[in-house]
Amino acid sequence: MNLKRIHHTAIICSNYERSKDFYVKKLGLQPIKEVYREERRSYKLDLALHGEYVIELFSFPDAPSRPSYPEARGLRHLAFEVEDLEESISNLKRQGIKTEEIRVDPYTQKRFTFFEDPDGLPLELYEQ
Repeated sequence: MNLKRIHHTAIICSNYERSKDFYVKKLGLQPIKEVYREERRSYKLDLALHGEYVIELFSFPDAPSRPSYPEARGLRHLAFEVEDLEESISNLKRQGIKTEEIRVDPYTQKRFTFFEDPDGLPLELYEQ
């Protein structure tokens, strides 16, 4: 097997318009393609970060909820790299998005924090 890179992360949301607003307007990801799949009653929105395809945002009717916090079993979180952690946190707070206290990775000495998307999916900001 010759894996090249991670192609994308798929996220199923409970409220498509709210999550679309969050990822596009608040986090600044760029929509690539949006489709409504009538047979599934489901939207699919492909999102890019600086031109690189990174997230598929899905809506499905009656999708079950999933326990979601950074230490839950399964996918732990989705991390975004930032240059200035304080500036990024301030930007989130101006938009009404709460963040945890800043932590320091004991191995890399890099600073990071967690916040949540509208469905409680743990997201991380990790300073370069």
